[in-house]
Amino acid sequence: MTVSLGAVGVGFRSRRRIPATIVACLVVLAVALLAVLLGPLLFPDATKQDILSSLMPAGAPGHPLGTDELGRDILALTVAGTASALVGPVCVAVGSMLLGILLGTLAGYERGPLDFAISRWTDLLLALPVLLAAIVVSGVFGGGYWTTVALLILLFSPSDIRIVRAGVLEQAARPYIEAAQMLSLSRWRVMFRHILPNVSSLVITNAMLNVAFALVAFSSLSFLGVGVPPGTADWGRQLTDNRAIMFDNPAAVIVPAMLIIAVACSVNLVGDWLGQRLTRAGGVA
Repeated sequence: MTVSLGAVGVGFRSRRRIPATIVACLVVLAVALLAVLLGPLLFPDATKQDILSSLMPAGAPGHPLGTDELGRDILALTVAGTASALVGPVCVAVGSMLLGILLGTLAGYERGPLDFAISRWTDLLLALPVLLAAIVVSGVFGGGYWTTVALLILLFSPSDIRIVRAGVLEQAARPYIEAAQMLSLSRWRVMFRHILPNVSSLVITNAMLNVAFALVAFSSLSFLGVGVPPGTADWGRQLTDNRAIMFDNPAAVIVPAMLIIAVACSVNLVGDWLGQRLTRAGGVA
């Protein structure tokens, strides 16, 4: 009996242990969150220009990452640009998932004409190339940060709708839903109190994946001069502003590029790990 309990304890600890890769990803995300919160306090004048200090290399006195051709400190610009680079993608992921939860749940549970209409709408949106549609709309309506956020919410929502709909379809055929219907529970209560919690792992995993995709999309639009206006502290904007000085100060381009990759990969890996944990927990329960 003692050996059996010890084996159970070891197995339990091994299940609860967080992999080193996930710990590293969580550290990256924690640092990024601190930069979002403290960036404006640490570097209130991040976009201040000083032509006399332009094109200083990394390691220069007072400028650990050097300066750009306008004399802006790369470290200050990068830290201050974290908010612009991350807040928009998080808003896109949350907004598109809320649309996905509402429309996907309705389509998967109600079926019939409502399901047909929602499915055709998602097919239409999926046929649109995200970046090209964002560039066209920004060109017509003048662009802007929050205009881009709203547009990406709309363009990211079809995948969320389809994923939630598939999960709801799978759950709606189970006996516990039939039991809830026999108790004459309202449709909204069955959908959002009983079915939706059982597809939460899909929701969380896809939402975090959308953060990574939206981060790359935002950075791409900013690189193309669409996402944020010139002079804004933003990682994508740094790439397009500093590509001409890459050989004078490589850190001006490499640092924001590596941060985009690191944060996107960290969000993706943590989302996958969290989704697997929630799926296992649901299966055990």
